[in-house]
Amino acid sequence: MVKGISKQVIVVNSPDKKLFDQAIFILSEDAVKQSGISDEALLKEAKRIINLPDKPAKLKAPLHMIGSLLAGAVFTGAIWLLTIIL
Repeated sequence: MVKGISKQVIVVNSPDKKLFDQAIFILSEDAVKQSGISDEALLKEAKRIINLPDKPAKLKAPLHMIGSLLAGAVFTGAIWLLTIIL
């Protein structure tokens, strides 16, 4: 139950109703207060967001993690080599 809150929203109907009927965008107060933004521009932006392609997240390890990994591998190799020699 929501009390005393009034928000402006954009409702976009889904072109493919297999999974979703509608997408509802709640406008930020800044967007509502800005002048010069037409209803068509807001609707166009909402549709653009809906049609964004899925991008897999690129996983990048920070350099200090790579260095730690390499140092651990070298240390483990050295210990293994010492146990074979001795």
